[in-house]
Amino acid sequence: MTQDIRKLAIAAAMLAGIGLASPALAAENAMQVCGAKYQAAKKANTLPAGQTWNQFLAACRAGMPKPAAAVAPKPARAVAAKPAARPAGQPSAAQKAMYEREHQCGAQWRADSAAKKVPAGMKWPQYWSACNKRMK
Repeated sequence: MTQDIRKLAIAAAMLAGIGLASPALAAENAMQVCGAKYQAAKKANTLPAGQTWNQFLAACRAGMPKPAAAVAPKPARAVAAKPAARPAGQPSAAQKAMYEREHQCGAQWRADSAAKKVPAGMKWPQYWSACNKRMK
């Protein structure tokens, strides 16, 4: 064996040893462990004829120890409610007032457009801005 193949074989053995000692770590590093084993087998010409990386990876993962039971997540910290908190998705009083102004300005825009009272070249955004200022 050449020195490169030995290094790969040693690295694969070390990674495999780490995986055996800690199943959770092995699951996290399956790609690294299996990748090192694949490269070592490929360099040593010990791969079965026609076996692809995906096939090797599937077999390698199947031979790895299953991860330990999942660790329960830490409980979330209790967040103090804001004094004036409103239910999510409900507009504030200021937003409601703005929606009402927008509705009224829209009605005025449609009436002025139909009566051809909108200044030449004025579009809705400019009309809305002027109307909103008037109504505030």
